[in-house]
Amino acid sequence: MEREERAFPWASFLKKLAAIGIPVALQNLLTTTASMVDTMMVAPLGELSVGALGLCAQFSSLMFSGYWGFVGGGMLFFSQYWGAKDDKGLARSYGMTLVCMMTVATVFGCLAVLAPEAVMKLYTDKEAIQVIGVQYLRIVGFAYIMQVFSMAMSSLLRGTERVRIPMAASIASVGTNLFLNWVFIYGHLGSPAMGIRGAALATTCAAAVNAATILIMAKAVGYPYLFRVREHFRWDREHLREYFVKCFPIICNEVLIGVGNMVINVTLGRQTEEVIAALAVFRVLEGFIIGFFSGFSNASSILVGTCVGAGELDTAYERAKRLVYLCSGFILLGGLGILALHKPILTGMSLEGESFRAGLRMVSIYIVVAVIRMGNWIQNDTYRASGDAVTGTVLEIAFMYALVLPCVLAAGFWLHLPYWAIFLCCYIDEPIRYVLMQRHLYSGRWIRPVTDQGRAALPAFQARHGQKKTETA
Repeated sequence: MEREERAFPWASFLKKLAAIGIPVALQNLLTTTASMVDTMMVAPLGELSVGALGLCAQFSSLMFSGYWGFVGGGMLFFSQYWGAKDDKGLARSYGMTLVCMMTVATVFGCLAVLAPEAVMKLYTDKEAIQVIGVQYLRIVGFAYIMQVFSMAMSSLLRGTERVRIPMAASIASVGTNLFLNWVFIYGHLGSPAMGIRGAALATTCAAAVNAATILIMAKAVGYPYLFRVREHFRWDREHLREYFVKCFPIICNEVLIGVGNMVINVTLGRQTEEVIAALAVFRVLEGFIIGFFSGFSNASSILVGTCVGAGELDTAYERAKRLVYLCSGFILLGGLGILALHKPILTGMSLEGESFRAGLRMVSIYIVVAVIRMGNWIQNDTYRASGDAVTGTVLEIAFMYALVLPCVLAAGFWLHLPYWAIFLCCYIDEPIRYVLMQRHLYSGRWIRPVTDQGRAALPAFQARHGQKKTETA
């Protein structure tokens, strides 16, 4: 084993990780920066507006959970087919992913535009916050379809190692959002002062710019896979079955975790208005951590998934082990940076007094658990890209519903514990899952190829790692 570690090509490995991970991390950080600036620009309207914006973001997060299962499943096929140089497989799997994602976006867009009152009543019992949130949702619902379309295209581009186009599109989108926030929220350049509705309109315009920029740049550089429309929909029963068999556990994971998070947010949404405002700000800061991390998570999925698809299973195994600890280290650095700058960040987003103290306490708790939490995330993403969509899903759902939700609900509605204790209960399962995920990582049983090259190499890999022969589908 020591000989293998000395022979591991660290230089080329880190170069590939940086080449994929840094642009994606920057893209996600740009998006999160826009969310932070949205909150800061809305902050002068008062804590109620900040809280309403945060709760609307939780509805968007529920939509995210609805379509992210298809992103995860799509990335599994994109990376492995890319590694195997299977163009038809790439185009076909993108078409399936696109249709599924757009279906989710349409449902949530209709709910936001046509039934915003019901959405806001679900998330909070504070009528003043409900009224503000309804105004925001009626407009931002039109952005959902464009945002999800952009995400589908970005996923394909990332899965084929074209990460600069989504990053450039994010720069254009964020710039548009910031400028139009200034115009619409406060009424500059002849526009009426629209308040929270102005923030929603700016977000919608920025979503259109994002999608248009991706299409224009992809066409300009001759990227083929987005435009092979006929090949996107050349499905047959066998391909549909394989796609949904692989995607189904991921979809269940994301949807059920999204519902669980909604229950948590509903519980926290019954706290004081100061805590609700602090939670809204925390979610933005959490987005920074996740945005920074997900760039390297995407890189990990691609670096491991392409090897699995190409039949280089031992390389995939060795890469995966190192990626978990590297990415956890990156998260620790990012979290400590936010903690060091907490005072200007929290005050800049209109937190003061009790809301400031609540925000600081949430950030402090999160930094402690984030390293373990993201370690679980990177392992799950790696398993998915390698064909194992079940293990991480079963563990996450089981612990969410058997441990986390009962503790959160008991703390909030039965024991009436303070908000920070309820918040801490949200992460009570992470250390236990980490131990179980590590055992699975070193077993190598998560390598389950979907390409012919990968399947051909699997028996020899299993023999080297002392595994019994398993199904690869």
